[in-house]
Amino acid sequence: MSDDSRYEAVCSRDARFDGEFFFAVATTGIYCRPSCPATTPRRKNVRFFPTSAAAQGAGFRACRRCRPDAVPGSADWNARADAVGRAMRMIGDGVVDREGVSGLAARLGYSARQVQRQLTAELGAGPVALARAQRAHTARILLQTTALRASEIAFAAGFSSVRQFNDTLREIYAATPTELRAARPEKSSRPGSAGTAGGVLGTNGGTAGVPLRLAYRGPYDTTQVFDYLARRALAGVEEMVGTAGARTYRRTLRLPHACAIVEIDERPGDGWLECRLRLTELRDLTTAIQRIRRLFDLDADPYAVAERLGADAALAPLVDARPGLRSPGTADPHELAVRAVLGQQVSVAAGRVLGDALVAAYGKPLERPDGGLTHLFPGAEDLAGAPFEELGMPESRRGTLRALAAALAHGTVRLDAGADRDRAEKELLGLRGIGPWTAGYIRMRALSDPDVLLESDVAVRAGARGAGAYLEDSEGWRPWRSYAMHHLWNVPRPRPA
Repeated sequence: MSDDSRYEAVCSRDARFDGEFFFAVATTGIYCRPSCPATTPRRKNVRFFPTSAAAQGAGFRACRRCRPDAVPGSADWNARADAVGRAMRMIGDGVVDREGVSGLAARLGYSARQVQRQLTAELGAGPVALARAQRAHTARILLQTTALRASEIAFAAGFSSVRQFNDTLREIYAATPTELRAARPEKSSRPGSAGTAGGVLGTNGGTAGVPLRLAYRGPYDTTQVFDYLARRALAGVEEMVGTAGARTYRRTLRLPHACAIVEIDERPGDGWLECRLRLTELRDLTTAIQRIRRLFDLDADPYAVAERLGADAALAPLVDARPGLRSPGTADPHELAVRAVLGQQVSVAAGRVLGDALVAAYGKPLERPDGGLTHLFPGAEDLAGAPFEELGMPESRRGTLRALAAALAHGTVRLDAGADRDRAEKELLGLRGIGPWTAGYIRMRALSDPDVLLESDVAVRAGARGAGAYLEDSEGWRPWRSYAMHHLWNVPRPRPA
């Protein structure tokens, strides 16, 4: 987009571009999202930035009306496989907070100076500034949704000192922590706002509950996503409660510092999904949010997907019938990879039975069960030498599971948020017993690749026949072939006579 076309989006308050860019007003010192309802400023007073961190670095503070720090992330970071896209995914997952810029650079295979230069050139901010903006957003959420002391929030959000916490909030929000807490939105209608201030949902040995509103752009097909997750839910790790249209998806999470339980409601708000997080360690909040967003594909751009796929005559009716269809990712890449191997060459239901048995045999029990949630999915290190005899699979499949678990545990195969997708797929294919379907499925869900098409998948081929689509023409569906595949999976099947 040119700056003129960006200004047109601001004039029309076009929410499709929220998170794609930000604009700042020189006369007020405030930056906003494109859909901000405030009076449109004059063009000569407006500056545009690719990230909120860039606007903050230029001396602008966040608008208190439109809360630009809470918008969905740009879909570019999932679509792009280059170093900048990978870096953004890792920063979102909290790598800079946990490992510093040197850790981020090592994961990318570049020097810290090269990473700084690339991010600054393209995004207007380096890794430290991008992570700082994320920490500030996390701090605002905690201030406005919990009763925790400000000093606790400072360290939970990733700040190294209370002074740094106070200075950052004053700079970004032009408010002290006390003032931000007093301004908590009781019934905000802005997508992505922190939500009704419910305080701490419960405390038990440091466990805190945080109510969140997870923003998305455009339409969102909650029925498709919740149906997809319900068919694959593993006993003890996941559960779907409630009736269709008003379901709640619940699951346990394994996070960098501890475990957590998350609940997401099917019934959407005005541009967001309601979420509740019970964290053992508040330092895991930012990472947990990003992993839930990947699981529910909340940073997708349904407008771009519909524009590309709708140009195909066979796919157009499917796109029209399911606006806002998503390509669910995962909250735990290692878990997804193991489950993909369990599901090889069997039905979804059969794969789920194997997954239930795996959790019962090797999962880590929670200290205190919560409803139907009783276990964490077993870690790769727990499975590397397991016999898997209770799964009733051939030794060849059990050997594949052990090889995959060992490769994940030792880092031979990397599936973290910023992993190189081509390299990861090649490494997976190098493991005995993993073929193109499994590697592609892991790439699509564990690595959030929006451009995967499993051409050998029986259901995909059946859906293509039913829709009159030709998989040979799929090059025209790039870079959104994962969404095309979900459309084909959802083609109505004729009932047998």
